[in-house]
Amino acid sequence: MTAESVQTQFVLTDEEAALLPTDAEVEEYQEHGWFLTGKLFSDDEVDALTDAADRYYGGERSRELPVRPAKVAAWKPSDGPVQRHNDYVHYESDAIAKILCKPLIGAVAARLARADEIRVFQSTLIYKPPIAGEPSNVVPWHFDRHYWASCTSEDMLTAFIPFHDCGPEMGTITMVDGSHRWKEVGREDSMVKHFAERDKADLERVLTENAEFNNAEITKIPMLIPKGHMSFHHCRLYHGSGPNLSSRPRRAISFHLQDGANQNQRFALGDGTFAAYNHDVLVRRLPDGRPDYADPDFCPVLWRN
Repeated sequence: MTAESVQTQFVLTDEEAALLPTDAEVEEYQEHGWFLTGKLFSDDEVDALTDAADRYYGGERSRELPVRPAKVAAWKPSDGPVQRHNDYVHYESDAIAKILCKPLIGAVAARLARADEIRVFQSTLIYKPPIAGEPSNVVPWHFDRHYWASCTSEDMLTAFIPFHDCGPEMGTITMVDGSHRWKEVGREDSMVKHFAERDKADLERVLTENAEFNNAEITKIPMLIPKGHMSFHHCRLYHGSGPNLSSRPRRAISFHLQDGANQNQRFALGDGTFAAYNHDVLVRRLPDGRPDYADPDFCPVLWRN
């Protein structure tokens, strides 16, 4: 997206400031790894976001990606009635970015991550069709930090933003409480792959083995999210979602955010190659040749203290 597409005035109204997490809620986030917000979007904003998403699905674009990353999620109508994932919607649609990238979202993330700056990392438009038996609707247990191995930060986080009231019947996001504090066992190169590229049974195995290693219970908490509210979760928190058993599609954006200190790192894999992210072929380069995860066109600043 163009830098002008995102607001640059990092100021909240009194009403918005009242929606920031309290000190006690920040401590709870640090302990549990997830947070449910108040109403950060008005109904009109959510409806405008929904309309913009409909136009996006209809082919409307403010701009196209200059290069197509090898593993970018880009559902198209010919893919059929599967779960839709479309990355970089904040870049490709100014109408989506105008609503999605409001400073309040970044300010909430900054409080939770205890960061002075929050930038966009990725945005994924999601649509779960109301088909109970559709296999692609089930998102297996995973945590995002695995496929962000090329990042230095341990404080990245994700906002899950539904376009409507969202609960278990629709296959809401479900958190494994406190799992971001577990020590990891048995890390494998395959873990740098996105969950969609991995076997669901293997991901279930990884969750179970890590819980046993940490002598921890697997406590799954489905998020009950009213329209205009959203959940945040830590980049190391295991999460997933079940089938959509309702009569309407489950629509949302998964909004991945990075703290200001995050940058690209060379993360070596067992075969001698290095972990990569889709940004690496898109963003500008730093003087030392590394991809710049602060490129304002793809990773604009949402909030700065």
